[in-house]
Amino acid sequence: MNKDVLQGKWKEIKGELRKTWGNITDDEFEKTKGDATAIAGIVQQRYGLAKEDASEKVSSLMDKYAESTKDSLRENRDKAERNRDH
Repeated sequence: MNKDVLQGKWKEIKGELRKTWGNITDDEFEKTKGDATAIAGIVQQRYGLAKEDASEKVSSLMDKYAESTKDSLRENRDKAERNRDH
């Protein structure tokens, strides 16, 4: 995930991570600085998941935010182009 996207969406992503894995504290998520590998490590430890499973689940959740951000940027760019053409 792009660093800018991560910074802009971190609170939302962290909220979703907390909903999914409530036994992990905000402090622990903050210490990862949004690093998916570090988050997956905590998830793996706390929930007893296999490393691959934890990584896949964390990546999947974070990818949703990357895609929604790309869609928003694309929509904004399209609107700007339409406004410029009129």
